[in-house]
Amino acid sequence: MTTADLVFTRGPVFTADPARTRATSLAVVGDRIAAVGHDEVLELIGPGTEVVDLRGKLLIPGFQDAHIHAVSGGSELAECDLSGTVGVEEYLERIRAYADAHPDHTWITGGGWSMESFDGGLPTRQLLDSVVPHRPVLLFNRDHHGAWANTRALELAGVTAETPDPADGRIEREPDGTPSGTLQEGATALISRLVPESSPADRLAGLLRAQELLHSLGITGWQDALLGVFNGKSDTADAYMTAARDGSLTARVTGALWWDRERGTEQIDELVALREKLHHGRFRAGSVKIMQDGVAENFTAAMIAPYLDGCGCATANSGLSFVDPEALRGYVTRLDALDFQVHFHALGDRAVREALDALEAALDANGHRGNRHHLAHLQVVHPDDLPRFARLGAIANIQPLWAAHEPQMDELTVPFLGPERAAWQYPFGDLVRAGATLAAGSDWPVSSPDPIEGIHVAVNRVDPESPGNRVFYPEQRIDLPTALAAYTAGTAHVNGCDDSGSLRAGNLADLVVLDRDILTAPREEIAQARVERTYVGGTLVHTA
Repeated sequence: MTTADLVFTRGPVFTADPARTRATSLAVVGDRIAAVGHDEVLELIGPGTEVVDLRGKLLIPGFQDAHIHAVSGGSELAECDLSGTVGVEEYLERIRAYADAHPDHTWITGGGWSMESFDGGLPTRQLLDSVVPHRPVLLFNRDHHGAWANTRALELAGVTAETPDPADGRIEREPDGTPSGTLQEGATALISRLVPESSPADRLAGLLRAQELLHSLGITGWQDALLGVFNGKSDTADAYMTAARDGSLTARVTGALWWDRERGTEQIDELVALREKLHHGRFRAGSVKIMQDGVAENFTAAMIAPYLDGCGCATANSGLSFVDPEALRGYVTRLDALDFQVHFHALGDRAVREALDALEAALDANGHRGNRHHLAHLQVVHPDDLPRFARLGAIANIQPLWAAHEPQMDELTVPFLGPERAAWQYPFGDLVRAGATLAAGSDWPVSSPDPIEGIHVAVNRVDPESPGNRVFYPEQRIDLPTALAAYTAGTAHVNGCDDSGSLRAGNLADLVVLDRDILTAPREEIAQARVERTYVGGTLVHTA
């Protein structure tokens, strides 16, 4: 009888396998799960078996993230970091300190600021000038759909009162038309194109820095939601290929190739070639990312009805559809026929509908090809579109951490949506009831990559850092096993990792040990759990 290399005992074990949801023991041989069960698994223990006594701690499948920007997040950890605070004076102190510590940097870059920190969500160039007047500064906000620039950066880019807004963005302006220092969406590229390109060594360091952090949070695999050149940012695919070839990539990664919204079908042959090229070891790029709209806070998310103004009256603005909806249907049909997965950024209800319309056109033309297309973000979903997810096989890729009351939601979003449409936000419960498959992700570095925090919000609809807050549309809460499955089996399904995401014999031994059994603890305490161990293919990649 084969003996196990690794055995976990005295569970509990959450399997995410409908055939056996709970167990107490699990055995690993090589990089695979050999057995899941109870005391009978202990028969596989031999002289060379490593035995992990769980002592009541919870063993679960490794978390996976269905929408993340790992290399960018890891790189930003080494730049000017404004996350973790909303104080303007704190921002300015950090920017000054970073600039002083890096006198050799020709540009000061980074980000993480919150729109709620500034009147109307709009910081000014003069604030940056007060701490860094002579070097250009460009700092993206926490959602990366807007950026804050100083006067020197605007001057170098030639952005003046006469500069028109690009079709996919907006330059915020002072009363006389002078750029104020905030740029939205595609307008950020007017300046970011001048920022010196990162080196391959920098990008690899960013990936490895991110991987270490993500493993510490129990994440064993992810889908990187943007491989390609966008808004002046360097393509990060080379970092993945280098790490996959030299063995330093321990996670399992699917890459989403960027769809250039200024081009059309002529880029499809290039995407096919990239799919062939970008495939080695634990990394493959078989998805295509189409960003259909922006975000609600800067009024660029595509809405069916117009945004409201501060008085509650309809405006003339209903957001931006970055890709023409008619053309989108043709693009998606072609990509589906070539067996690409399509990964949509669809945040507003019009963008969601346009993405679903495109998938319906592909289904009508090609039949069901099983390409596991998914829509990420889903902030506002019209009730009429909820049943279409199950009918079209469209996967709901949710970012649960955003479904909570916080200033950016309550001050910069809800008033401009109105009460009826605001109640359609992040409809996790309705999606589950409509039969949709859920996957989950973080969009890090937009928000925390910690799956436990996201699960907490999915179950409670309350920010774990503000437990006394009102519940955000409580009817949209989902139960804990469903939330756990979205971060494990659901995301493994999206990423095409059919032999991971659940704990069953024959699957990859991608495993996480939590310091407590969150399935039996009060749901208000989910966010208190911590990861003690993370394994990829039976190999320990993190221990607390």
